[in-house]
Amino acid sequence: MTQQYSGWRKSHHSEANGDCVEVGRSASRTVGVRDTKDNGTGPTLEFTRTAWAAFTRRLRDRG
Repeated sequence: MTQQYSGWRKSHHSEANGDCVEVGRSASRTVGVRDTKDNGTGPTLEFTRTAWAAFTRRLRDRG
């Protein structure tokens, strides 16, 4: 089931033209990631909090 997400925020690595990804949270505490080019109408990747923490940790480790 697709969750409803709120509190969307843009990546700090956003391009000047506005192309970026946004991250939001659902009431069930899952994390959603979407591409801003679709103005919020495109697909959303859904992560558990554990999976999101592992994903972002891996990104930071790769520097």
